[in-house]
Amino acid sequence: MEAGEPPDVPEGAVARAMSLTRPAARRALPALLRDVRACTICAPHLPLGPRPVLQLDATARILVAGQAPGRKVHASGQPFTDASGDRLREWLGVTPAVFYDAAQVAILPMGFCYPGTGKSGDLPPRHECAETWRATLLQRLPELQLTLVIGQYALAYHLPEAKGSLTDVVRAWRDHWPAVVPLPHPSPRNNLWLRRNPWFEEELLPRLRRRVATVLRGAA
Repeated sequence: MEAGEPPDVPEGAVARAMSLTRPAARRALPALLRDVRACTICAPHLPLGPRPVLQLDATARILVAGQAPGRKVHASGQPFTDASGDRLREWLGVTPAVFYDAAQVAILPMGFCYPGTGKSGDLPPRHECAETWRATLLQRLPELQLTLVIGQYALAYHLPEAKGSLTDVVRAWRDHWPAVVPLPHPSPRNNLWLRRNPWFEEELLPRLRRRVATVLRGAA
């Protein structure tokens, strides 16, 4: 196993979780969400234990596809209850009331549980989470008009055809407009990136805010 690669999970644990998703795909969304929130597949590898954090309703028009909860989000049990969330809501031009309305905004990080901290910040999302649950959950979002893809792990999943660095993909946001918008992570750790790339706030964010407002009004 190479450095930085997540440790293997026992095959039995993956099989048990996958056995849940097959019937879950045919069951009501509340039952599926109960299964997800009760998931313990990664428990041996989570320093604070499992606490899946997500937000989803079948009527949501906007999907926020992020990375994984941090410590503050793990403690609160609500997505983006931190400085990253404050900045993200500013980027989108929405209030907390709108952002936390599952009927309007779905929030599905690549990993639903806090993965722990490494030498340079939080560890990557656990891979088992997306492998086990993501496709099934995305199938329950038939009304989506806008997907916000935040950070490199979400980009690799939602825009696998995109080439280059995260900066390259975000700079080429028009390639995926208006259905998908790639974004850097809104973490304060990216303040230097924002200073080096003023076009992001000058060109993309005004268009993004207008697009968000249009989608939330129910327009195409």
